[in-house]
Amino acid sequence: MKEFIYLIPLFPLLGFLINGLFWKSMPKKLAGGIGTVAILASFILALVNYFQLDPNSSGYTFTLFEFITAGNLQIPFSFKIDQLSSLFLLIITGIGTLIHLYSIGYMSEDKGYTKYFAYLNFFVFSMLLLVMGGNYAIMFIGWEGVGLASYLLIGFWFENKSFTNAGKKAFIMNRIGDLGFLVGMLLVLYHFGTIEYEQLFATMPQQGVPTSTMNFIAFAFFIGAMGKSAQIPLYTWLPDAMAGPTPVSALIHAATMVTAGIYMIARSSVLYNIAPYAQDFVAIIGIATALVAASIALKQNDIKKILAYSTVSQLGYMFLALGVGSYVGGVFHVMTHAFFKALLFLGAGAVIHNLSGEQDIRNMGALAKKMPITHITFLIACLAIAGIPGFSGFFSKDQILVAAYAKNPIYFYLGLLGAAMTAFYMFRLYFLTFSGKYRGNLKESEIHESPKVMTIPLIVLAVLSVIGGYIGLPHLFGADHKLANFLQPVVEDFQIGDVAASTEWFLMGLSVIVVLIMIFLAKSQTKTGIIKEEKGFGKFLQEAWYVDEVYQAIIVSPLKELSQFFSQVMDKNIIDGVVNGFGKMVQAGSNRLRLLQNGQVGFYFFVFVIGIFVLLVLGLWYFPTI
Repeated sequence: MKEFIYLIPLFPLLGFLINGLFWKSMPKKLAGGIGTVAILASFILALVNYFQLDPNSSGYTFTLFEFITAGNLQIPFSFKIDQLSSLFLLIITGIGTLIHLYSIGYMSEDKGYTKYFAYLNFFVFSMLLLVMGGNYAIMFIGWEGVGLASYLLIGFWFENKSFTNAGKKAFIMNRIGDLGFLVGMLLVLYHFGTIEYEQLFATMPQQGVPTSTMNFIAFAFFIGAMGKSAQIPLYTWLPDAMAGPTPVSALIHAATMVTAGIYMIARSSVLYNIAPYAQDFVAIIGIATALVAASIALKQNDIKKILAYSTVSQLGYMFLALGVGSYVGGVFHVMTHAFFKALLFLGAGAVIHNLSGEQDIRNMGALAKKMPITHITFLIACLAIAGIPGFSGFFSKDQILVAAYAKNPIYFYLGLLGAAMTAFYMFRLYFLTFSGKYRGNLKESEIHESPKVMTIPLIVLAVLSVIGGYIGLPHLFGADHKLANFLQPVVEDFQIGDVAASTEWFLMGLSVIVVLIMIFLAKSQTKTGIIKEEKGFGKFLQEAWYVDEVYQAIIVSPLKELSQFFSQVMDKNIIDGVVNGFGKMVQAGSNRLRLLQNGQVGFYFFVFVIGIFVLLVLGLWYFPTI
């Protein structure tokens, strides 16, 4: 399998090239088939690779060719295949295949159908390159490719200016974070002489580099993760990314782009373990993001916006896990979140698709009978994200909260507050969408279940949202944590230490009780299906803390004014003035000099004599001894 590992990213690349080059003439069914089969082929190869991987080894590195060679610096184009990258390969290609299949039905009437699948394939190719890269340089290529693909997909319906603005916003905010990644990578190269994972992490702790430098490098990398994984203050692009088609939202928010920062920090666990201040900063930013995003989601009425802020909040939990050293907990939540969040977005897409584009939950209701498969699968996803025992989200959330308690009990209680808000806003969404009376404008007879090409992915994801958590059963249940054992050769995980079994049972029980109370409150507050207009603090939350307005006032507007000043004053008057002034001076001088060319031979002879005289005077002046 080692010799064919390059085929995993190659298939999506081929799908992108075929659909991208022939998008005008390609038949729709063929385009969707090519795009989906390309990802399915990668998934099959990822499965084969997973089963052939030696569980006791730290994987292998496969070099395709020498990428950069300059003096002693050698950076190969290599792939690092180990337990961590193999798990992400399965998530990306598995969820990606389901989203491609779903898209065949969802995008069937769109005029940009073939181009859409080309972009989707390029997105998956870039993400595979990111997680397979054997060094930071290859990761960075995939990192940038994902940013470009997200720009294309978010602004896919470019006729709408607000959608293209959302794409530009995502692109620019990601570029801010990418600068941090680039600085971190160059600092690693400067201090350690290599950015190859195997060489770097094997010797990093013994290199004697000052802790302050290690913290600075870790901070720089985390800035990159802030942008890609939507953490404070670079998170506002993600809710606006809802401008893209709903399957795109599922792909970006569930298993791929937003988890890139989680993967990068988990991959760099050796670095963060010897950079304590940076690690604490990751935890603080993570829990702050989880709480802020969850509070905003409480008052949103757009079904996709609720799920978007939910994603930001859940990413905060993952960073909390990484910040307290529970790398396995963070990766575990990436996996379970991929299942239930992809299911939530695809379920929301089915609702939107069948309600002729309606996204406001105030105009929904009573859809359970009309869309039974979507209803049941969506409910399963809600139970999973809320952390109800038996569903996948319960196990990963519990692992994060216990690790947070072991590190600092304050982290636990703040995390519990976030979990309570998550349960409330998700079941507020569920009850307003699927129960009560229908409040929309369509005739109820026009509402129906989605076709099988859309419901089959929902069913598969629903099953995974139930069983996906059982690979990480807590030790309290008398079982091995299979995921921790699997990742142990490549990830040095946090050990829960002094947390007694009785304490862990108490923490687990407390979180379940709080979640159940929140579900009951959500049910009681949505009985009538009428949502009053928000005022005061509710309006503050509904407007997303006015963060975009603050950014507009203190960053965007001043930069626009500054650019106007440089454009109108500096550029036109000063720079152009100097350049044009030289041009006018030359032109004026030439207008005078050309008068000497009058065609009179006598005048020319006179000038010739004067010239000789001047040369003689200068010669005698400067060379008197000659």
